[in-house]
Amino acid sequence: MNGLAPRAATRWIIGIVVGLFFAIPMAATLLFTFSQSGGGYTVDHWASLFDPKKASLYAPIWTGLGNSLILAVVTVAIVLLLLTPTMILVALRFPKLRRGFEFLVLLPISIPAIVLVVGLAPIYLQIGRSLGTGAWTLAFAYGVTVLPFAYRSIQASIDAIDIRTLSEAARSLGAGWFTVIVRVLAPNLRQGLLAASLISVAVVLGEFTIASLLNRQVLQTALVVVNKIDPYASAMFTLLALAFAFVLLLIIGRAGRARSGRTSS
Repeated sequence: MNGLAPRAATRWIIGIVVGLFFAIPMAATLLFTFSQSGGGYTVDHWASLFDPKKASLYAPIWTGLGNSLILAVVTVAIVLLLLTPTMILVALRFPKLRRGFEFLVLLPISIPAIVLVVGLAPIYLQIGRSLGTGAWTLAFAYGVTVLPFAYRSIQASIDAIDIRTLSEAARSLGAGWFTVIVRVLAPNLRQGLLAASLISVAVVLGEFTIASLLNRQVLQTALVVVNKIDPYASAMFTLLALAFAFVLLLIIGRAGRARSGRTSS
């Protein structure tokens, strides 16, 4: 098995190539935010973010960002409170249904977003009448969109532990199912749950098609509006959103390593 592992040089080459693939567009965008029309570079574009005179220009972005953060919280709640217990139930009680369940969960990745909107539009007419037209209602659509990615992350953690033995041991000690899931299984699935949460946040912050076609204001739709007036602002907020996702990735990676260290000790 060790002979199949890539050499250190190969890993470095792959890491550098992948790093450049992501770093070059981000560096070019960052350089653009410092450029000025007459040539040369300036920090005035970044300083304008704190200029009270331009507060009205950036108002759509702050509104869209607030809506996106609320959507991210609700979408993560859907993943953690609905998808995860269902996956645990399938793994423990209905293992024969795993293939069918996996097919249904992974199906949204093969359906274009615009097709999803066509199917969701009549549903959102009823949602609008019942729950209003707030941007947070997009979480139902986003919950469907993130299912394939969240499923893979959580399922990898489920496959890595003996979930049946852990649950049976806890049940034999008198623990209820709520305690089993929250205090026994969830800590062991922590890395997968954190990764699924990160993916959900990243999808919500980067999604445009569904929000645009359903006429909801989120970060990406606000960036398109502001880009028509000030392209520098759009680029700067895009970089800030990417930096936010990167910080979340570092936090999740650190939390996962900390958990692994405690488990191994």
